[in-house]
Amino acid sequence: MPAGFPPRAIAGSRSTVPFWRKPDRLRPLDEAAAYARCHGDRDESVRIVQLPPRRARYDLLATGEEIRRRFEERIDGRDPETALAPTPPATA
Repeated sequence: MPAGFPPRAIAGSRSTVPFWRKPDRLRPLDEAAAYARCHGDRDESVRIVQLPPRRARYDLLATGEEIRRRFEERIDGRDPETALAPTPPATA
């Protein structure tokens, strides 16, 4: 009998579905627990500091809504005949 399979699943019993338990998931670790797991106990030379939130590097010139509105204005402003005219094939 192959290892890892319950006997009923191999015997051809179609009425039961083999059930394998999923492995337990590890619990999430905070920074201190992760450091302790990787590097052992922490001495006085190591400390965790809280940094202030990063400031924005630059102001955005346009929002997504403004870009969408301008795009719709450009589509509405097109000449319908020009938009449907076929373009000539490119020659190489």
